[in-house]
Amino acid sequence: MSEEASVSRRHFLTVATSVTGVVGLALTAAPFIASFRPSTRARALGAPVTVDISRLDEGAMVRVVWRGQPVWVLHRSKEMLERLADEKSALKDKDSAESIQPEYARNATRALRPEFLVVIGNCTHLGCAPLERFEVAPADLGPDWVGGFFCPCHGSKFDLAARVMDGSPAPTNLVIPPYRFVGEELIIVGEDAGAAA
Repeated sequence: MSEEASVSRRHFLTVATSVTGVVGLALTAAPFIASFRPSTRARALGAPVTVDISRLDEGAMVRVVWRGQPVWVLHRSKEMLERLADEKSALKDKDSAESIQPEYARNATRALRPEFLVVIGNCTHLGCAPLERFEVAPADLGPDWVGGFFCPCHGSKFDLAARVMDGSPAPTNLVIPPYRFVGEELIIVGEDAGAAA
């Protein structure tokens, strides 16, 4: 066998062994790398949620779950919006400077459209679930109550824009998640209107 054939054979065996090693490594690593991807269930938990508001009456609220958290969509009536505008209660964070919400919800109604409030239904104190108390001046909440959300666990009070009232143990307003409207009938919770615009 000639010296030239021997070098050629060694070169071929080196290349073949290297290629086989790389393919074997790729086949071995693929399932390992795939295990880092979230499961279908985990992806579904983080997926946006579509809320049909076409049949949501004024003054009514619908509840959905997004990322394992309760999200409330309240269709505020004209009367509710008037009560919100006339409210004289002292608020901890009236301008929502310290609270969590998208920039487009940093206004007096904390909403893209004043008539629809989209809010995460967990109290910012200890994560309890406040109750909707839309009636005016009930006996247990006093004559100054103009409607909103009340957390019976520790007494936090939130107005109809989910802003926390002074004297409540909750430190900040209820959280407004990212959301956007699709036409007049749908809200997609989990997709930012600022990014879609």
